[in-house]
Amino acid sequence: MGLNYVTGDREQRFLLAPDMRDWLAPEHLCWFVIDVVEALDLDAFHRSYRADGHGRAAYDPAVMVAVLLYAYCTGVRSSRQIQRRCLEQIDYRILAAGLAPDHVTLARFRARHADALAAVFVDSLRLCAEAGLVSLGAIAVDGTKIAANASIDRNRTSEELGKQISAILAEAAEIDAAEDAASDQDHQSESGPAVDPALRRAALDAARQRLEAARTRLEVVAADRAARFEARSAQLNAARAAKGQPPRQFRPRARDEAPKPGTTTNLTDPDSRPMQSRHGRVQGFNAQTVTTAGQIIVAAEVSTDSNDVAQLAPMLSATRAGLTAAGITEPIDALVADAGYWRAENVNASHPDLARPDGPTLYIAVARHGRRGKPRQDGKPSEATTTALVEQMTARLKTDTGKKMMRMRSTSVEPVFGQIKHGRGIRQLSRRGLVAARAEWKLIAATHNLLKLYRATAI
Repeated sequence: MGLNYVTGDREQRFLLAPDMRDWLAPEHLCWFVIDVVEALDLDAFHRSYRADGHGRAAYDPAVMVAVLLYAYCTGVRSSRQIQRRCLEQIDYRILAAGLAPDHVTLARFRARHADALAAVFVDSLRLCAEAGLVSLGAIAVDGTKIAANASIDRNRTSEELGKQISAILAEAAEIDAAEDAASDQDHQSESGPAVDPALRRAALDAARQRLEAARTRLEVVAADRAARFEARSAQLNAARAAKGQPPRQFRPRARDEAPKPGTTTNLTDPDSRPMQSRHGRVQGFNAQTVTTAGQIIVAAEVSTDSNDVAQLAPMLSATRAGLTAAGITEPIDALVADAGYWRAENVNASHPDLARPDGPTLYIAVARHGRRGKPRQDGKPSEATTTALVEQMTARLKTDTGKKMMRMRSTSVEPVFGQIKHGRGIRQLSRRGLVAARAEWKLIAATHNLLKLYRATAI
């Protein structure tokens, strides 16, 4: 008896044209993304193209948006990888409608339409609300450090930049001296013509300009710190003069006034910052999100601050703006945050975004650090200005509602970062600069919401 195999014939020709709708199951994520794009308003994309028919034909934005949304949903953000998958993978071939945009076209489309792609976040929020997935009884805010498209080894201090600039100037002087000594003779090396001194000088000049621009950025930062100290000193001495007291010499505050010669700037992405994460130092940004109890992201922003303390009010403002744009009018009852957001201005709602009459009740974990009052020499109890705030928040967190709110935080916003970083493998942004980083983070948040909507509707 012969061997019983199921065999295939690669020489088989198709007599009928294949139908893409038969390639994947109806419930596949690919079809969901296509349906979502059909429901989006793509006018912002179309307006950037000429309407007179002249020029080279561009790819249909509906196709490009579908490909990029699906790629981000599956954790693929490299334009070269997307190009390859549009040729090799069935799901990407369906999304691209059989087209094969190259990686340059994909990268340029993403950069050109960064704002329009970021606006998809509002659309994702609206679609989730229409499906009944957005409940604003309580929301939670948190931040995570996400790597930038830059190396931490490219950070330089002002002193280091000065040394590099001096080395470049010295090399340029050597080139000039060599040209003077060579007269008009055409020198040839054993391996071929020597490098054109003019080209080498132009490259050195471009490098010098980049380094000088980086040093200027550090000088501006140093000047801002000095100006802040001078303004505060003048204000305090003016108050002393009003009381008939002589002026005095104050000390600059270490956090924002004292000189910091060790301050660095990154030569690859000047907007990024060295930040401390759970896995060590990373060159990146502080990515902030606000989520509902059902893990729907209602606000997504990016900051260059290494800590979260100043992000509470801006994130609440961004949440209100996003909800309004999405047509969601449900009020926010409670806002939950960890100890990284603990600050007197946040807790006592002195910030305008927190002091609104319709503002949410705050549940912020009390930080262990901070002033608690210095001991008095006479032995009497001494209390800091925040002692009452600490006691008030501690009592609020000990209530059943407070305990429920803190448990909600650990099951809402924290898992979102796990789903983004570990589930989809998005631990680094692809584009450089703070503006581009914010747009990409919003796109990441939008695809997170779309995945939540897909899983909810696929049940």
